[in-house]
Amino acid sequence: MPDYLCISIRFLDGAFHGRADQGEPEWPPSPLRLYQAIVAASAARWNERRGLRHAEPALRWFEQLPPPTIAAPPAREAQGYRLYVPDNVGDLVGKSLSRGGEGSIADYRTEKAVRPLTVPDETAVHYVWNLTDVPIGFAENHEVLFAAVRSITHVGWGVDLVVADAAVLGEASAAKLPGARWQPATDGTGTPLRTPSPGTLEDLNLRHHAFLNRVTSNGGFAPVPPLTVFGITVYRSDSEAPRFSCMVFVLRKPDDSGFRAFDAARRGLHVAGMFRHAASRPEIARSIGWSDEVARSIILGHAEKPGAQHQPVESARIAFLPLPSIEMREGQQRVVGNIRRVLVTARSSLASQEFRRFMQRLDGQELTDEKTQETAALIFRHGENDGAIRPYFEKSATWATVTPVILPGHDDPRKLRQRLNANASPPLTAEGKAELLRKLNQRIELLLRKAIRQAGFPEAMAQHAELDWRSSGFWPGVPLASQYAVPEQHRRYRRLHVRITWRTSDGQMVKVPGPICIGGGKHSGLGLFAAFDDMIQLTRNRSKL
Repeated sequence: MPDYLCISIRFLDGAFHGRADQGEPEWPPSPLRLYQAIVAASAARWNERRGLRHAEPALRWFEQLPPPTIAAPPAREAQGYRLYVPDNVGDLVGKSLSRGGEGSIADYRTEKAVRPLTVPDETAVHYVWNLTDVPIGFAENHEVLFAAVRSITHVGWGVDLVVADAAVLGEASAAKLPGARWQPATDGTGTPLRTPSPGTLEDLNLRHHAFLNRVTSNGGFAPVPPLTVFGITVYRSDSEAPRFSCMVFVLRKPDDSGFRAFDAARRGLHVAGMFRHAASRPEIARSIGWSDEVARSIILGHAEKPGAQHQPVESARIAFLPLPSIEMREGQQRVVGNIRRVLVTARSSLASQEFRRFMQRLDGQELTDEKTQETAALIFRHGENDGAIRPYFEKSATWATVTPVILPGHDDPRKLRQRLNANASPPLTAEGKAELLRKLNQRIELLLRKAIRQAGFPEAMAQHAELDWRSSGFWPGVPLASQYAVPEQHRRYRRLHVRITWRTSDGQMVKVPGPICIGGGKHSGLGLFAAFDDMIQLTRNRSKL
């Protein structure tokens, strides 16, 4: 069983002020921020503030490590406050005073908004490396490295005081570390964090030397250059939903006189097919630089060559999701209506620039009815901030289907329902029927969690989600699950309306952004969910009247 290197930091004040590149909150603290803290602690511990020597071999070994797994507690933004801090112009004030002037640092103050992240007390952030994946040199460098880690006093701002420790853990102990797991994302979607790379220590030394010599011998000022040698790794939490590039298109009548509406149950699959057909036109794909083979894979979902047995696409794939409007009707009730818009999403590793160019090519195209060969609708790009489709994109803990989920497998492979028949011989007892129903429900639950995983959600989210299902819809206006047209290859699988409440491992509800679409037919808009929290609140409010 492998061993793991674990570095843990615990914030003494329960606050972290570090910010990412664009000034947004950074969580968890990046591996580069940890590395910089270790470098600073090394200089202080061995009193080598003008040049590292004692810890240099260990630090050069450490910068070669692959990006770690991070186990971090949840963090939230605290209420902000303002500071009026002196500008970093002390040398200019000193120069003025040396000439007999009346310069004062009080004249150089800037308003600074501060909004730290707060973390629960008695929690720690853990950075974990599998020692089988690290370069040779751990045995020679671990004592110095551990001593440097235990000398860290702060991570982030100077006020972010911490205590830190380093240890070697067994596989079981590493698995038990509390907190959400942040792993490097394989599809490039998630939270970008800076990581050290070979050469980072040298660049930090040069930057520190430039800081010490920022005032030149002739009284001038030499700006300190930014750190430039580091890597960027995209991380995703095991409680974080997958992210997709998205674009909404509105469906207009052929003469552009109004919306073109389609029935969600009977015509939703037809709308997705027309959209896919329009997108697969050779002139569109080739204008982006896609070959016919690439277009078949990305747009049509065919990994096999023409005429061969179908193979599913494992890489980038575009989905076309017809969006039934969610409208406010009389009595302040939100009801699912007809399709007037389509959401196009890029799943997996399709480059964002390619996706944007593809969306530009689709803008203004015609959708053609395959049977009549007549124009059925015009499509134009449309914003997401539209009240009729906003529930598809909101953050919510509870979601419910507007189109049914097709289970990714048979829900009754052992023909248990036949044994529930009243004419079964020998007749079942009440306890026997209850046991068969329990097994059937257990099978459906297993398939729904499989569908969640197949849609790209982390294992932890699939495992801890609270699931409800039935044939009738949870949303008003939604037809029975059996009334929806589905692709021929999925007709033998059961369809169900589903409600999901996302929860953490300790049972706490967690809000997840949309869009969410799972199950068979998820690339054509079946298994599409809308945020249900507001609907629950409206129902509760009406019950009080």
